[in-house]
Amino acid sequence: MLNTAPSEQPSRSPADAITPSRIATSLLSRYRPLVDDWEAFTHALARPQAPCIWANPARIAVAELAALLEEQGLTAQTIPGLPHALRLPPGTKAGQSWWYCAGLAHAQEEVSQLPAQLMDLTPGQRVLDLCAAPGGKTAQIAFALGNRGTLIANDIAHARIKALQGNLDRLGVLNVTTTCHDGANWPAASGQFDRILVDAPCSSEGTLRRNPSLLARLDGNNSARAEVRQRALLRKAVQRCRPGGRILYSTCTFAPEENECVVAAILAESPHVRLLPATIPGFVTRPGVTEWRGQRLPSALAHCIRLWPHHNDTGGFFIAVLHKDASAAAEPAPTPAVFDDADAAEWLSGLNAKYGLDAAAWSGLRAHRQTRRGLHLMAADHCPPAVPKGLASGLFMHRTNIRPPKPSTSGALVIGHQATRFKIALDTEQRDRYLRRETFAPTPLQCATTPPGQILVSYRGHLLGVAVLHRSGVIESLFPRRWSGCAAAP
Repeated sequence: MLNTAPSEQPSRSPADAITPSRIATSLLSRYRPLVDDWEAFTHALARPQAPCIWANPARIAVAELAALLEEQGLTAQTIPGLPHALRLPPGTKAGQSWWYCAGLAHAQEEVSQLPAQLMDLTPGQRVLDLCAAPGGKTAQIAFALGNRGTLIANDIAHARIKALQGNLDRLGVLNVTTTCHDGANWPAASGQFDRILVDAPCSSEGTLRRNPSLLARLDGNNSARAEVRQRALLRKAVQRCRPGGRILYSTCTFAPEENECVVAAILAESPHVRLLPATIPGFVTRPGVTEWRGQRLPSALAHCIRLWPHHNDTGGFFIAVLHKDASAAAEPAPTPAVFDDADAAEWLSGLNAKYGLDAAAWSGLRAHRQTRRGLHLMAADHCPPAVPKGLASGLFMHRTNIRPPKPSTSGALVIGHQATRFKIALDTEQRDRYLRRETFAPTPLQCATTPPGQILVSYRGHLLGVAVLHRSGVIESLFPRRWSGCAAAP
């Protein structure tokens, strides 16, 4: 079976072990004047952090997910202020659970889930996530938009785009175009956006509980190096925000140089931008710093919020919410990207015939061809700009350059629940063997009710993916290799 049992504590090597005394004598000691309870702060950082997940609102209610966890022997805690989130016992490996593989949940630290809560998101807005990988915040934004409309998820590192797209595919996100571009030089041709998230690359001090080896790598120059890029990213976000729009700037570091000082610099050069008061019900927060090492900062920076590890038993985080005045100059709408959907209807008809899908299954969706491999599926009202060119719009849904053509796993997770033919419900042992990409035997009833061929497989009503029922009487798993890390060895 899948290895889902929690250990008492996440394992740490002796080299990674950190203690309050080590923290107190590290570079972090410079924050002593900012911390209300230094002993509690250092002890919190020395403790491993419990994992947290959020339920995919497109697929499962958080109460149902909690019930599934309870059956596994995992008692999950709800988190005030985060209605879709659950805190798991320390040591739980969420990524090795079947419900994670099926895209029912995503693992993401509590404070990292807060930006989407403060962006005032509603369906119909045009949104840009300027530093999106690995995609947890992007997915939260996508679902807050109703999984429709236009969200651009950008990252400068091509290697990180693969992880970003993989998470969006697993979760069934349909309203996102991914791009690989330098966010600090984001093109004006993309138009302006109603909401922009700048979750800026930073020195990551606030992640120490999850990455204890970071303590030995802290460098006094990290903040100075990061600050230059952070200012450039936030400056570009201000330019690309539409009049009356909102920008959220966040980091996972304690350094004022990367937080309040960056915001102060951009406010000083942006007369049409002001800070909005940020509040998070259910979380203990502290206001932004207004004085640091003899430097007085604008009093408005108290509208920012800081989350310290010892207040909520989380990582460290910083958030600033900026509003662009409605009187600022507006720009024309951008030229939209063009999609090739010439042969999409024929392929969708083939899927309907094969799996017994009703034509209404595609309502609100649009299939299109981006590559010779097959079709992508996106929200029908998704309208990304032509510039910068997108790497993918929606998710890869149907591979057509092989015989027989095959739905992708992400495509099956989106439309498979409506299938009425060539669909098998697996038992627990079959589920685990399927996720490990093994071949296994169907039951006599499964064979009697499903003809040989390509099939969709589910567990407890939730789609897992695609398989082949061979005439020889075995089921071959087609669970993707790149996702097989979800499943632990037996």
